[in-house]
Amino acid sequence: MSRKGVDLGGDGDANVALNPIVGLAREDLLGAVSVMLRETAAKPSTTLKHARLFTDDVVKILTNKSDIAPDPKDKRFADPTWAKNPFYRMGMQYYLAAQSSVNRWIADLELDELERARANFVSGMILDSLAPTNSLLGNPSAIKKSVETGGGSLIRGLKNAYNDMVHNDGIVSQVDSRPFKIGENIATSPGAVIYRSEIMELIQYAPASETVHEIPLLIIPPQINKAYINDLTPEKSIIRYELAHGIQPFLISWRNPQIEHREWGLADYVEAIITALDVVTSVSGATKVNVAGACSGGITTATLLSKLKAMKDERVNSATLMVCVLHPQRNDSEARALVSAHGIKLARERSAKKGILEGSSLARTFAWLRPNDLVWNYVINNYLHGEDPPAFDILFWNNDSTNLTAALHSDYLRVYEEQPFANPGASELAGHHVDLTKVDCDLFIMAGVTDHITPWKACYRSTQLFGSKNIEFVLSHSGHIQAILNPPGNPKAKFYRASGPAPSTPEKWLSGAEEVAGSWWPYWMKWLQDHSGKQVAAPKSLGNKSYKPVGSAPGDYALG
Repeated sequence: MSRKGVDLGGDGDANVALNPIVGLAREDLLGAVSVMLRETAAKPSTTLKHARLFTDDVVKILTNKSDIAPDPKDKRFADPTWAKNPFYRMGMQYYLAAQSSVNRWIADLELDELERARANFVSGMILDSLAPTNSLLGNPSAIKKSVETGGGSLIRGLKNAYNDMVHNDGIVSQVDSRPFKIGENIATSPGAVIYRSEIMELIQYAPASETVHEIPLLIIPPQINKAYINDLTPEKSIIRYELAHGIQPFLISWRNPQIEHREWGLADYVEAIITALDVVTSVSGATKVNVAGACSGGITTATLLSKLKAMKDERVNSATLMVCVLHPQRNDSEARALVSAHGIKLARERSAKKGILEGSSLARTFAWLRPNDLVWNYVINNYLHGEDPPAFDILFWNNDSTNLTAALHSDYLRVYEEQPFANPGASELAGHHVDLTKVDCDLFIMAGVTDHITPWKACYRSTQLFGSKNIEFVLSHSGHIQAILNPPGNPKAKFYRASGPAPSTPEKWLSGAEEVAGSWWPYWMKWLQDHSGKQVAAPKSLGNKSYKPVGSAPGDYALG
């Protein structure tokens, strides 16, 4: 099928995962304001030019001659009142004119790449907060709601705001968590914890067929958020899908680290995975294991693959990397350009002082990188409309955030600073010099078209880092999490694939890619089955004499 007319640029406004890990230094943001003030004072003619253009826009607005209109995708101005009521229409046009004027002004200033990125980010955050829809009087739908409910919506909104201040660390709630219970309607696939250490639990899932493929699959989740994303609901469970197709899945569930675990670094997590490999091979009787890692778990997986090669350990048969950036670059996105050496230094110092990078801090930074979608949208819904946030399983998981140890945080910052995966042998991580060119197992790499966290073109660069001869790259038509959780049955689902060796650039790959209707899961499953050996009798029990079950799935660490 053709992919003509489909825009897969996809990452121009994206935010790379490193930004929340680095954080945004207050000094850097204030510095952006200082730079704009400096340029205004140094070249007042530029400012005056854009002020005149803005004044022209205002005159047209006041005389009802303006054709300024919101983007059709901008949900803030979807209420018909914005088009029909002259007062609200002029207010909307004034706001959009101011927004456009500031953007043009910043584009006209003589700034370097980093200064311009910061100026755009700061101005965008300020302008987003000043949108008329964020206030009661400026939001016609909120006013209608208050009238219809006799003020009840405003009372509920105040209650929601109070609850967020007291019980949600001051972060506006994105999900109604009440309907979800882990182990009851979330993470319900039958299985057992067959190994537990301070840092992880290892879960083996009960087979769903009489025969299984002999080579098992070890899933390595991110250290941020909980591992049960792999077994979210029965309809979205990748674990259940694997079991239904004869795969033997084992899942690592990381412990949510506290301050006393501050010294757990990448080396400790890699050693834990090696221990998990020992358990999996002992329990399954297999000499080979397939591995799969997503997002930051993909960074850990890549480090593991390099480490095993250095150890001459050949147990990994194949690897799957999902929505994972191993070679970040500044031009991946505007937000990516915000990262500075100063910001990295401060981020490392902050987590070292605390011992951990708190999950709430990560959640807050993620939200403010996309304030309209992840902050103001919920302010309007929860506070102005007085509605509960949606009860959505993926958002429930997403808000079940975990801490990041100071040591692992520092190691991830080193991945940005030293680019170890793109510079073979130049950096030491996890007790060895990283060299992916020596990793030669077959690879399956997946990315998401609209991924705002790990842009697909940045994910594609991983195809050029390994020594593997057989690398499959697939592009799922969705965002970061939903690109992964995209099971069969969605009529809108589609993905892109290309035959032959992966070319040097994502643009070249795209030119030869074909669009395929449906979920990418069946395509990956066929690939995984081809790498999972022959069919053997399914195990009649979980664990073995050396590794006996110590609890039921999803385990204790999923709850902590």
